[in-house]
Amino acid sequence: MKKNINLLATVLLFFMIGLFQSCSLDEQNRTTVSLDKSYGDKSGFEGLINSCYENLYFLHGKVDYIAPTEAGTDSWENIGSGGIGFAQYASQLNPDDGNLKVIWGTAYATINLCNTAMYYSNNVKGYGSTEEMNAKLAEAYFLRAFSNFILVEQFGGVVLRTKSAVVEGVDNAPVRSSEEEFYNLIIEDLKFACAHLPVQQTLQGRVAKKAAYGLLAKVYLQRTRLGEVQKYAQLALETAEELINNPTKYNTALYLSDNTKSGFAKLWSGQNNKNNTEFLFTQGIDHVGGLNPEGFNRGRTRQYYLPDLVTRGAEWGTSATSILYGRANSRLLKPSKYLLMDVFSPVASPADTRFAETFAYKFYSVTNKTITQAMATTYKKDASVVGYTIKNTLAQALPAVNFYSQRIEEQINMNNDEGLSVFTPNWVIDPVVKSKMPMLVVDPSDLFEPGTNKYKDPALYPNDPNLINMFPAMKKFSAALYCQTNQFWLGDIPIVRLGDIYLVAAEAAILNNNDQTKAASYVNTLRKRAALTSRENEMIVLPAQINIDFLLKERARELTGEHMRWVDLKRTGRLNKAYLDQTNPIAGTNFVDGKHIVRPIPRSFLDAISNPTQFGNNGY
Repeated sequence: MKKNINLLATVLLFFMIGLFQSCSLDEQNRTTVSLDKSYGDKSGFEGLINSCYENLYFLHGKVDYIAPTEAGTDSWENIGSGGIGFAQYASQLNPDDGNLKVIWGTAYATINLCNTAMYYSNNVKGYGSTEEMNAKLAEAYFLRAFSNFILVEQFGGVVLRTKSAVVEGVDNAPVRSSEEEFYNLIIEDLKFACAHLPVQQTLQGRVAKKAAYGLLAKVYLQRTRLGEVQKYAQLALETAEELINNPTKYNTALYLSDNTKSGFAKLWSGQNNKNNTEFLFTQGIDHVGGLNPEGFNRGRTRQYYLPDLVTRGAEWGTSATSILYGRANSRLLKPSKYLLMDVFSPVASPADTRFAETFAYKFYSVTNKTITQAMATTYKKDASVVGYTIKNTLAQALPAVNFYSQRIEEQINMNNDEGLSVFTPNWVIDPVVKSKMPMLVVDPSDLFEPGTNKYKDPALYPNDPNLINMFPAMKKFSAALYCQTNQFWLGDIPIVRLGDIYLVAAEAAILNNNDQTKAASYVNTLRKRAALTSRENEMIVLPAQINIDFLLKERARELTGEHMRWVDLKRTGRLNKAYLDQTNPIAGTNFVDGKHIVRPIPRSFLDAISNPTQFGNNGY
């Protein structure tokens, strides 16, 4: 057998098939003979399985998956025209949208690769037993389920593919399958994965049993939105509890708090990133050699949540292209008032550390910056701060804090925040106190219209500086240890993690039989690990407080920015105009109930098939 199969070419072929669906049924497949030989051998087959992971790199850690999963919810607003179609359900959300084209192509390319692996699995030689082969094949079953889960939630009941397009040709006249049919296949695939995947994998990012159980629990819970609520809620609860109750069996554990650091802080610590006990399924990144599908071009999520460090921040000493924060000229989303002040407690020192560990709200100087009278006048500062020098923290950075020995702006070896340039808390500070703070301070009173959930219109405040793009920045995928450049962050990215499964169990307990006591026990486990041990008791909630609305807020506190919010609102029946008008009016203005719970289908697919009118386009 030839050992030097060009798997990248195979992957690209599948991606093009998934993206464009442009091959004719009459074309001959001239690769069948070589593929038979290649994939009929253990090493070639495992190369094919490895290629099934390839296209996942187009989702997590890149821009295309952010707006479709987080924008247009109660949590985020767009900056300028970026993401406007998703964030405001505007006319830009249409079949020509590039984000949807990537998601569609990624999902179907992965499914084609998985289907090909399943086709060739019947004749693979070199395994010692069927179970050994199934342990490898189960990865394909998992990834097909994962891809179909993305498809059915983003696009609804579209084309359910179970055959390899390369082996059997492309279907140019596809028909839709129901969402129930999608879920039936997803569940069966994940059951196979649960039964056959190994408990541990050697290669970083490869799926093991914990990933299959975690995704299956999430799938069962999401399936409740289609009916048979109690049945699927019970299955979700049982599956989640299999993971929760057997941490040793699956090598999982929540990080525990101590008196200096919360468990939630440890979860996102760079030191725990590559061997994280809470990560069930990750996008594994080679941070040393860059042996990733796009080399070192990874982990760019952080830059799309940044405030205006280009102009307003730069006036106070920040940099537009920061190693630690990313590229501030790539801004896309900013937090809603609901997220900042209703979901998270708007107080200076809450017991819950999740706001502080989810958001960066202190931005540091990369130069010595002296506050001038002009700056004080523009920003309404007290005369006492004129002449104060904000110190250059970049010069203070220690190479040991970063895997790449980068100089990173941060408060190191300084007292009293001497290098702090920009401070964007989610709590309101007394105006007199704020005026005497020697830095740019922007709190919610500067951002939002009083008594509303709307950002201010700068045109209504001509005598004030425009501060609406100065806000806390989501930082979950920003641990300093893996900040290689002002674009690339090379930590592993969690796709499914244990904290989510605790909340799946809690929600399933409510939906199953309104077991508030059980739900509260899972919620309180997470809430206590979000505080220092000395403040755990402040986090405990009573069973009577637990309902779907409470859990939805708790999911935002725990999981915001992790590509889940849109489907969470969809599952809980909150993806509607009335809810969005209340929580995030800019998202609710154009929302059309029924229509906007699915996305338009990419035009590239519709143009390639012979029955686009019959197939339809989700009401767009």
